[in-house]
Amino acid sequence: MYIIVGLGNPGPKYAHTRHNAGFEAIDRLAERYGIRIETEKFRALTGTGAVEGQKVLLLKPLTFMNLSGESVRAACEFYKIDPTEALVVLYDDISLAPGQLRIRGKGSAGGHNGIKNIISQLGTQEFLRVKIGVGAKPEDWDLVDYVLSRFSKEELPEMEDAFDRAAKAAAMLLTEDIDRVMNEFNTRKEAKPQEKE
Repeated sequence: MYIIVGLGNPGPKYAHTRHNAGFEAIDRLAERYGIRIETEKFRALTGTGAVEGQKVLLLKPLTFMNLSGESVRAACEFYKIDPTEALVVLYDDISLAPGQLRIRGKGSAGGHNGIKNIISQLGTQEFLRVKIGVGAKPEDWDLVDYVLSRFSKEELPEMEDAFDRAAKAAAMLLTEDIDRVMNEFNTRKEAKPQEKE
């Protein structure tokens, strides 16, 4: 059993914002494998099914980003899974250019409050991650305002493709060696601050 988590904030106000990249990607995964994410459990919207022959729980926390770990921990405890072996988290990363992906097997929160809370709740930094680049904030923007902003028309095609690739990467992590997945999806392009429109 694997738990695949997409991070974001619930509600229409936050839909399609940069901080909700994880929600977008997990929706693509659900669509691809015919899983409906509509059951409320673990303070999250959840759906169960099979991805690449593996039983999965897809999870979108409803706790708001900063408390995502409470939802993740509740699901891990219920299914008695070891997060170091069977947890995959998809989320936005401002240190990567829009549309870039970075697969990691462990690491710090890197300033991401959702990941910070998951690490704190699980007591480990070792879990699989699919980071989705959303671009660095413009210098004169507040970080919160930036991550809660929506993508520009120019960025959207790249991001749509990134959500699909992030879903594919998450699926591959269930059956492939992480090095192979990293080789296929990791890129080196760092984010440059966006121009303010």
